[in-house]
Amino acid sequence: MTTAPIATRASYAELARLFIRLSLTAFGGPPAHLALAEDEVVRRRGWLTREQFLDLLAATNLIPGPNSTETMIHIGYTQRGVPGAVLAGACFIIPAALISLTLAMIYATTGMIPAIGALFWGLQPAIVAVIAVAAWRLTPSALKNRELVMLFGAGMAILANKWLPDAAVIIGGGLVYALYRARQGAAAALLIPLAQIAVEVTDRAAVSALDVFWYFLRIGAVLFGSGYVLFAYIHQDVVSTFGWLTQRQLLDAIAIGQFTPGPVLTTSTVVGYLAAGVPGALVATVGIFLPSFVLVLITAPYIPRMRQSRFLSAFLDGANAVVVAAIAATLIDLGRAALQPLPHAPDNLAGVSLLAAALIALALIALVRLRINTTWVLLACGGIGVVFGSLLG
Repeated sequence: MTTAPIATRASYAELARLFIRLSLTAFGGPPAHLALAEDEVVRRRGWLTREQFLDLLAATNLIPGPNSTETMIHIGYTQRGVPGAVLAGACFIIPAALISLTLAMIYATTGMIPAIGALFWGLQPAIVAVIAVAAWRLTPSALKNRELVMLFGAGMAILANKWLPDAAVIIGGGLVYALYRARQGAAAALLIPLAQIAVEVTDRAAVSALDVFWYFLRIGAVLFGSGYVLFAYIHQDVVSTFGWLTQRQLLDAIAIGQFTPGPVLTTSTVVGYLAAGVPGALVATVGIFLPSFVLVLITAPYIPRMRQSRFLSAFLDGANAVVVAAIAATLIDLGRAALQPLPHAPDNLAGVSLLAAALIALALIALVRLRINTTWVLLACGGIGVVFGSLLG
């Protein structure tokens, strides 16, 4: 169903050129990536029909991994099989990851310079607004019935109190709802073994590249939805459990991932660099994206069968409900960090910056009401932060 006609099949050079260009220019997150890919692959080049493209989108929603990146890998597979899938995915990921690594190195070396700090201070409220809008847009499709609303509430309670890792709760929510829909009555029993999935809490004096690789490999293997969901998955572990980053550093890493083109998951490149240097950046990038390649190559021949599976569809419904809860729980912590004032700023009320609160509100208006592209909102908020910082300096 997803194999393009021979007459429209792309060459390896055409695949490489297109996906390198998308990696360097595709700002705006997963929705923008998919819109650009549809325009290039369906409308401009005719490599796929619109129905074939929609089949690929449906398939990426049924397997773990970042949807937009997996769609790019799927497109490569339809054109040139396994080599095409690897080429398309690598060309979409690597240029963006290198940009993120460069910015992470600049941030780590000059992060204390007021202009850099002010830039990221201005970006953080915009990031909170972007994630909030993503959660809001997911809500109608995720909470489609009373049972899913209840699952959302239970997930929110567990995640807000940090009783279990986010990934375990999301997988558990999917399984519970899938079994509930299958009327097997064993859903409640799943909650006990889920506790054993919890990530081991350890005090780490130093972080090895191997630690970073295995962690992001696990995340890449269970990450459902768009790249924005990564923030909900890693927040508890990276900040609270492992102590690799502070709350502020995580927000800055998210800002870099958002500010650069290409996959949003290049945030993992930044986190890996801040935790374990260049080796950490490289292995974090490989770890987070490797499962996507494997899963796409395994499932691509079975897309029609997957779309017709009632169990997989129900699993996805349950997982999505808890994903929204995870994003909401994460927003609480990220919002607190984003609302902190710049050092020496007079705009301070009980440790809360009124300007940061105003930036969150303005970013929400720009994204929801005015429908301004995410990139322009980030640029505007970052610019305001730099101007505000220079006035104080």
